[in-house]
Amino acid sequence: MKLKRKRKLVTFLNILDQPIQFNPFVFSRKFILWALLGLFGGVIASIYWIVLEFLTHKLAFFQGWQVIPTMAVCGLLAGLIIHFIGDPGEIQLIVNNIRFNKGKLDPKNNPSMVLSSLLCIASGGSLGPEAPLVQVTGSTGTWLGKLFRFKGEDLRSMSIAGMASGFTALFGAPLGGSLFSLEILHHEHAVEYYKAIIPAFVASCFSYVVFAFIIHIGIGPIWDLPSYEMLTKFDFLYAVLFAIAATIVGWGFIYCTKTFKVLFKKLQTPIYIKTCLGGIALGFIVFYFPITRYFGHHEISQLLISDFSLSFLIAILIFKILAIAITVTSGWRGGFIIPLFFCGATLGLIIHHFIPSISLSLTVVSCMAAINACVTRTPMSTTILLATLTGFSYFIPILFASLTGYFFAPKIPFITSQMKIEKKNCSKF
Repeated sequence: MKLKRKRKLVTFLNILDQPIQFNPFVFSRKFILWALLGLFGGVIASIYWIVLEFLTHKLAFFQGWQVIPTMAVCGLLAGLIIHFIGDPGEIQLIVNNIRFNKGKLDPKNNPSMVLSSLLCIASGGSLGPEAPLVQVTGSTGTWLGKLFRFKGEDLRSMSIAGMASGFTALFGAPLGGSLFSLEILHHEHAVEYYKAIIPAFVASCFSYVVFAFIIHIGIGPIWDLPSYEMLTKFDFLYAVLFAIAATIVGWGFIYCTKTFKVLFKKLQTPIYIKTCLGGIALGFIVFYFPITRYFGHHEISQLLISDFSLSFLIAILIFKILAIAITVTSGWRGGFIIPLFFCGATLGLIIHHFIPSISLSLTVVSCMAAINACVTRTPMSTTILLATLTGFSYFIPILFASLTGYFFAPKIPFITSQMKIEKKNCSKF
């Protein structure tokens, strides 16, 4: 009994020794760090976007046959940057570092990623700025976490929150960007890193405000679709049917990319030769189909308001898929989410030529959702992103389409680091 009393007395004295805390809220020091990370992410994304817009306007001067040497030279320069400064890696490296490297993203890869991606995207490659921004802002989260001596899940959460802030700034969707930074890490258990949800939300919100304040974009839908009213319960079925068609196209894109990857891998040449050859091939595609140039941020709007013939839309879809595949496999740097949305929008317009009685908005959004979910394995964030970017207020048809693309995706994922790791192999990591 005496021993128990002594223990109680020691516990009581320890409580008295602790400083009195007057904060009755959930609010804590970590919130300030997440907010600070979001501010950093918004500023970084704004600076990147300003430089990208400047270079894009300068290189857009070269049109017609001039795009071929322009893209070849830019590809060569990007390859030289990667060769001499260092290979920043692709999305697979980011995912693996979050999962197996204690959540650490190395900032030393940022100069190579930023410089090479700016050249690739500004010259007209079919990749967007989301991957470079995710790498840079995610590594900023790692740096800030180390600065305050975070370890374990707290450090991983800071890296994921940084990724979310960069992704959100570009898409103007705090909720979608946060979920994407979690979903992209694992295709079987999307909430495996659930502890990072709140940090990602906070960083995304602050990043969104900063980016919108500086750049003045991201507020409201980016792509204007005709107004949509759900008139019949069969719209869910239509969404699934359109999604199946888009998933088939997604399979075609995945295997087209794998084919080009094998071809470029057989070339025993330095990376700057591969990026130069990729630039030449992209230049020829852009010469015949100018709308396939760039990653699709503005081109989707142009596609939706133009009255292209059915045959021309089919050609655009085929050559855009080829352009993305060449861009990804030849060593060019960037992200492929918006280019996939472009392919989905094109397919939706093709289907609408055959079934004009069904809402164009439903057709286009269903195809955009399914093809992205098929390739990236991110059905939840895809649904929210598209609802934000298109102003399509009916979540359920988009969700049906996203889940269709997700469950009918190939068993072997496009992003190889999303593959399930068997327990017997976990010791290797």
